[in-house]
Amino acid sequence: MIRITARLSDGVTRLEVEGHEGHLEDGRVCAAVSAITQAALLGLEQVAQQHPDLVSIDIQEE
Repeated sequence: MIRITARLSDGVTRLEVEGHEGHLEDGRVCAAVSAITQAALLGLEQVAQQHPDLVSIDIQEE
């Protein structure tokens, strides 16, 4: 099961994606969720690089 938790509050959005589908479709759903999540992160990183005076991004590996 893939669990996606979004927390929305006054101007703050938190998104957490965890788990694995564990299904017989060869991981296609898991790959799709991962691709969408990574594309969003890479897009935000590009915006931050183009507009460093307006957008800051902090990516931390754990």
